Amino acid sequence: MKSNDQEIIVSVAGLQKSYGEVEALKDMNLEVRAGERFGLIGPDGSGKTTLLRLLIGLLVPGGGEARVLGFDPVTQAEKIKSDVGYMPQRFSLYPDLTVAENLQFFAQVYRIPKAERLRLTERLLKFSRLGPFQDRRAGALSGGMKQKLALSCTLIHTPRLLILDEPTTGVDPVSREEFWNILDDLRRQGVTVLVTTPYMDEAALCDRITLVYQGKVLASGIPDEVAASFPRRIVQVFTPQPQETARALAGVCGSGAAQLFGDRVHLAVTDVDVCLRETRARLIAAQLPFTAIREGKPSLEDMFVHLIQQPTTND
Repeated sequence: MKSNDQEIIVSVAGLQKSYGEVEALKDMNLEVRAGERFGLIGPDGSGKTTLLRLLIGLLVPGGGEARVLGFDPVTQAEKIKSDVGYMPQRFSLYPDLTVAENLQFFAQVYRIPKAERLRLTERLLKFSRLGPFQDRRAGALSGGMKQKLALSCTLIHTPRLLILDEPTTGVDPVSREEFWNILDDLRRQGVTVLVTTPYMDEAALCDRITLVYQGKVLASGIPDEVAASFPRRIVQVFTPQPQETARALAGVCGSGAAQLFGDRVHLAVTDVDVCLRETRARLIAAQLPFTAIREGKPSLEDMFVHLIQQPTTND
């Protein structure tokens, strides 16, 4: 299969999965192209992990179909394993083994020839910046280092497709940035990356994304284009009291609920000029401080909030 002259590495069509009466996936559709970094974006419970487990053959779908590297994960899972690296949310490192010993262990699991193990281990230690810590036990590593070691163990067999399930959840901001820099390096090496994350700032780092909520696709495309499709305009209020400000501005200019973004409050409006005046007047009347009120660009989070607030329809 080809799309825009790029091989389709992952194809999902009408995929469904239920746990009892709970629908985890509802007619899921997406495509991941060769060499890209594709983000599956949504909060906990949106079906991201279920989809990944279906793609590597750990679960059987209730309907629809998937193809990974041209193979059916249900009937041809063994043919997928050698070319796919899967890093679940809780990767099982061995805390009593050192960094280097963990890499050697996973090299044996993937049946890497003995002559190749040392070379691959040294390459991954350099690649992950873990070389200075190769003799440290995995249990003594920081959260960010553990994630980098887990990624290195996942890469030990040189997969074509890397599937990562929320790899930076609970990791400090500096380590998150370092981790995504490593993903940048992998993309330049031609590795296709499918990554899930609840963080909208990480979504913006992907080549293409799919926003999911309660098992359904809300939107797909290039991150900037998805954000730019927001149907209204955004007024930003910068304030040292964002929660109080959001409550005070609820419904101003027909904006509905005000959304919190750190020290900012976002209002979705149709007439910016009118809203700037009304917002300023309401804050002054409520004696709430603000440092600036201005129009801003819609973000992915604005778009996501808008989409989940739309009325649902029964198919």
